[in-house]
Amino acid sequence: MAKLSTDDLLDAFKELTLLELSDFVKKFEETFDVTAAAPVAAVAAAPGAAAAPAEEEKDEFDVILEGAGDKKIQVIKVVREVVSGLGLKEAKELVEGAPKPILEKVDKDAANAAKEKLEAAGAKISVK
Repeated sequence: MAKLSTDDLLDAFKELTLLELSDFVKKFEETFDVTAAAPVAAVAAAPGAAAAPAEEEKDEFDVILEGAGDKKIQVIKVVREVVSGLGLKEAKELVEGAPKPILEKVDKDAANAAKEKLEAAGAKISVK
């Protein structure tokens, strides 16, 4: 087997859909017994420490599909409309695999617009 350069690997990954890339990452993690998740620093509050700062207003939201409801075909169509570059197969897998994030780190207006479209199609949506 010919050894691929880093650039060759990146070019190959660019051709994958998000679902295919997600499957690859899972298989990679299983094969090499590693995780691709970023480490999270644990912070313990000392007694007498200042209270948590006032919660800042969020400017990035995640739109999460909780369920497709009775009109799954309509929901799949809207998911393809809302998520650019998503094929029919990927949209179907996304809808059938609910709860799943549809959009991540989008502004409030885009999140609300996507939520309205998906709920009008019959989906159950949450915005976090």
